[in-house]
Amino acid sequence: MQSLPDQGLREDSLACEVPVALVYNGISQAVMMATPEWLEDFALGFSLAEGIAAMPSEIYDIEVHKACRGFEVHIELASARFSALKVRRRQMAGRTGCGLCGVDELDAVFRRQAVLPFTQTISWHEINAAVCAIRDGQVLGQLTGATHAAAWVGAGGQLQAIREDVGRHVALDKLLGWRARNGALAGAALLTSRASFEMVEKAVSCGVEILLAMSAPTELAVRMAEQYGLTLLGFVRPGRANIYSHGKRILSA
Repeated sequence: MQSLPDQGLREDSLACEVPVALVYNGISQAVMMATPEWLEDFALGFSLAEGIAAMPSEIYDIEVHKACRGFEVHIELASARFSALKVRRRQMAGRTGCGLCGVDELDAVFRRQAVLPFTQTISWHEINAAVCAIRDGQVLGQLTGATHAAAWVGAGGQLQAIREDVGRHVALDKLLGWRARNGALAGAALLTSRASFEMVEKAVSCGVEILLAMSAPTELAVRMAEQYGLTLLGFVRPGRANIYSHGKRILSA
């Protein structure tokens, strides 16, 4: 596609959005609209964040196959977990939208989670360094202006990984999958999007203790963060942020 700036025509880059089917032991469980990069990370992160698997070792293999209009990601799941999944059989298609599409009962929206331990801290200096660095790391975002990003913040505010997607939930799933592959590293998750209750739920499910959002949290997200011991910050910008829950993990230096 071409746009018309002051100096004439130029080519415009567009974000890719395709259906991605997650197939567990031969049975399709969810179809998501996603950007087709880092799909192995997506499959692992989604499985852990949704409670389909409790730990990476319960996923034996992940294979990505091109389909006629998108991709199929085939996940070999431990038999006990697969039996539980068949009982559950929640249809989670369309999760990048409202997040409730296909949920059969309202009680299924909220999963019981374990309260997080208190093992992580982060300083204002590290938060500021991460926020200042994330834009340069958003390759797809800078090309298209159409993707969300989730980044892992390590020591000194270094961004150890950035995952992007047209869906903010999928971007976080991809990041959580990357982290699980690398041994559940210490640090914090930084989102370019808002923090909804689902984002909090995914973080808690994967043992993330600190969640930084560059946009606002929702009221339910804050309540869930308080309940499960998650440190949640919103409106994170260079030199400022709002602390919404468990601020003791934030160090002044």
